[in-house]
Amino acid sequence: MNSRNNATLTRRSLLGAFAGVSTVAAAPAYAGIFGFLKGAGDVRRLKMYSQRTGEMIDTIYWIEGEYIEEALGEINWFMRDWRTSETINYDIRNIDIMAASHRLLETSEPYMMLSGYRSAKTNAMLRRNSRGVAKQSYHVKGMAADLKLRSRTVNQMAAAGLACNSGGVGKYRRSNFVHMDCGPVRTWKG
Repeated sequence: MNSRNNATLTRRSLLGAFAGVSTVAAAPAYAGIFGFLKGAGDVRRLKMYSQRTGEMIDTIYWIEGEYIEEALGEINWFMRDWRTSETINYDIRNIDIMAASHRLLETSEPYMMLSGYRSAKTNAMLRRNSRGVAKQSYHVKGMAADLKLRSRTVNQMAAAGLACNSGGVGKYRRSNFVHMDCGPVRTWKG
């Protein structure tokens, strides 16, 4: 897993990561989706930095079945639309997906967050400048993030996101990032 050239996660490494999950029954379930819990464990931690703002977040936001409201507030602020400073109650399901995927990747490197929540105004501006921005973007709903890691390839990150089987995963190889959201399970290349 430490090799940047290893383009996919192995079945053995995924099973090893899943073996670390000891208490799944205490975790919440969303609309029958169980997959996002894989790899999350009894303590869930989000470790990210924003190249746009220079801010970093490294917080435990869930312990033994309980979300920590103060930590979720910090995550909401971190995931804000940096252009307007607007915040939203960022969707907990996507926080869980990002945390589980990060754990599966077996790295201590924080995610670099390129985009979290986007206001409708920001999304409209980005749509005018790029055909790759969705009109009904999950970013506007606080349900998506665009992420990258220097120590992992786009394929490795996408494989970890897909292993959670709980939302959308887009691979953007040219721009070197992965989109993760808590919408319907699907995948695409950008």
